[in-house]
Parts: sequence; structure tokens; C-alpha cells
Amino acid sequence: MGRRLYVGNLPYSAGETELQELFSRAGNVDSVRVMRDAATGRARGFAFVEMATDEEAQRAASEFNQYQMGGRALTVNEARPKPEGGFGGGGGYGGNRGSQGNGRREPRW
Repeated sequence: MGRRLYVGNLPYSAGETELQELFSRAGNVDSVRVMRDAATGRARGFAFVEMATDEEAQRAASEFNQYQMGGRALTVNEARPKPEGGFGGGGGYGGNRGSQGNGRREPRW
């Protein structure tokens, strides 16, 4: 297991300090990053926590997966690397495919 963990189903009120304190119970925390909406600054409900060692990351994942925080059961597992290429971040695909003005989308075959 890698040292970087994905933490999902976070309460929107959760911040870096709260996660730092929680995950430090499992070992040394290198970094915590709560992902936020670029336009509003509002938390998006997930974060990345990097632990000092693989063993500490494994301990944190098993200890805090399904942990109750703010009435929500956290999802904690190994973070997957960001996909390379055309399927991440929008990239100009999808979205509004023209403006016919009728508000309906044509079926895609």
C-alpha cells in the first residue's frame, strides 16, 4: 500500500486540522489536503492524507474506514494516481453540445 490515502464522504465542515488530529492517532501525518471548489472555496467532501510510512497508512486505512465523523461514515483507502490523458478533468468533452434552445439533449448512440 502507498502512503497516500483517499478520504471520502467527509462532512463539508471538516478541515485540515481536524483530519491531521484524527489521522495522527495512526502515525505520523506528512500532509492533509481537503479538496475545495475553486470558485466557492467550499469543501467538496473528500481529502487526501499522506502518512509517513506504508505501515502507518495501512493502519490508518483499517482504523478509519467507516469511522463516524459528523454523522457520516468515512471511506478511507489507498489513493489511486490521477489518470493520464483524456478522461480526467473535463478536457472539453461532454457538456453542452450546441444550443438548439429546446433544453433537450439528443440521444447519443
